[in-house]
Amino acid sequence: MFRTSLLCGVMSMGLAIGLPAADWPHWRGPDRTGVSPESDLALTWSVDENVVWKLPLPDLSGATPIVWGHRVFLNVADAGKLYLWCVDRGDGSLVWKRELDDRNEEKRKGNMSSPSPVTDGEHVWVMTGTGVLRAFDYDGNEKWSRALQEEYGVFGILHGYSSSPLLHEGSLYVQVLHGFSTDDPSYVMAIDAASGETRWRVERPTDAPREAPDAYTTPTLLSRGGVDELVVSGADYVTGHSLETGEETWRLGGLNPTGNPAQRIVASPTVVGNMIYVPTRVRPMLVLTAGASGPPEVVWTTEEGPDVPTPAITDDYIFIMRDKGAIFCHDRRTGEVLWGPERVDAAVYSASPVVADGRIYITSEAGTTTVMAAGPEFEILAENTIDEYTLSSLAVSDGQIFLRTSDNLYCIAKESDPPAGAD
Repeated sequence: MFRTSLLCGVMSMGLAIGLPAADWPHWRGPDRTGVSPESDLALTWSVDENVVWKLPLPDLSGATPIVWGHRVFLNVADAGKLYLWCVDRGDGSLVWKRELDDRNEEKRKGNMSSPSPVTDGEHVWVMTGTGVLRAFDYDGNEKWSRALQEEYGVFGILHGYSSSPLLHEGSLYVQVLHGFSTDDPSYVMAIDAASGETRWRVERPTDAPREAPDAYTTPTLLSRGGVDELVVSGADYVTGHSLETGEETWRLGGLNPTGNPAQRIVASPTVVGNMIYVPTRVRPMLVLTAGASGPPEVVWTTEEGPDVPTPAITDDYIFIMRDKGAIFCHDRRTGEVLWGPERVDAAVYSASPVVADGRIYITSEAGTTTVMAAGPEFEILAENTIDEYTLSSLAVSDGQIFLRTSDNLYCIAKESDPPAGAD
């Protein structure tokens, strides 16, 4: 049913060119937008209907399953320890697991397994909330390890570190934006993905008050004028950074116009074309446009942005999910509200929406996934309930949906489709 990656063994580490559309290598999917080109997905499911397999899990996690070819990777908390699991995509069996750290702890509603792994089809990299960053090959052999808290100081972030690493052209980009319980500076760094050596590390200053320096966001990329830039959001600012040196190339405020001391930012920035979508803590959400050079400029804003879920953005639309079940659809270029607020299942939402097969999939913490039409008119197509606590966003790959709850990892597909086979 699914396509084996033809690029394994021929693509260089982290090279994005030719990325197989069927894979889900990053927590927000193949283009880091929450959108997949997949079609013919299951519309409905339950604990029994359209479930190819399910794998019991020892604990909850906010980390998204990462999928490439025949493998699914999970950051897993199990009692006091943290592990990377490698799962066979064909039957849901555990291929291998490797211990990452023995210092797991609960932090508010999460734990130290919150960052999602990232893969290039040959290697997988995983960060923990304790600051341990490790690299493995597909057979589970460790290639290198770093311990960022031991190197640069204890993370001082109220709800626990949960930013995921960004992989791009042989480098891992990692941000540590904190300040609630530390005076140590925030920083952004680039690490050689093959060796684990630091390429650069720069401090990222802020005058944000109290909890506002804390950010749970994941960095993204902006490409313009033939040059890629790192985009980092949090601590009252969105900034651009040179991939070569880490130098801050531009900075924009306005993320906390009232000086709210609790304005921590959870939802990540997203780039589509030359536009950058920057959530804050609901209000305001800024949308920027970037010219060939110079600082981006604000083109539209909304006071009805998300708090925790990162929006999903297609070529035409942006879908904004609020924590309490209200959803909006805007024209992504102009900001025109096409519909919303519309209400879905009354619950709390931490998972980010995913768009695939012409549909929006959004899962509540109660385990209900509402499926809506991904277009200019609001239409609920299905509500699918699995009564298990859910923080993780869905992953989509080759006709299958991967739903992670506190109790299980579900592989969901139409019953007419045969299960994906193993190597």
